[in-house]
Amino acid sequence: MKIVMAIIKPFKLEEVRDALTGIGVHGLTVTEVKGYGRQKGHTEIYRGAEYAVNFLPKLKVEVAVASDQVKKAIAAITGAAKTGQIGDGKIFVYPIDNAVRIRTGETDDNAL
Repeated sequence: MKIVMAIIKPFKLEEVRDALTGIGVHGLTVTEVKGYGRQKGHTEIYRGAEYAVNFLPKLKVEVAVASDQVKKAIAAITGAAKTGQIGDGKIFVYPIDNAVRIRTGETDDNAL
């Protein structure tokens, strides 16, 4: 089992969710985050004053999948989140040691 975690642009969330649902991923967690990478940041003008926006709003999407579904999940997220512009995001994959469905007590792959 693996966690596939993606940092994406906020307006791409629905497309990413639809793509993941299309490959059989039925649950995900979304967190509003801020950060920067190569996109760095930008300046904005508010009430006549210019100020720097160093941390840009992004969404962190996390899905737990069986190990054999990782490549399909990455392809689905990449296809849905890509705009071709800087700041499209990143995907990280890390292992899950155990999973338990609280309601039923099911464990590991059955809990996903």
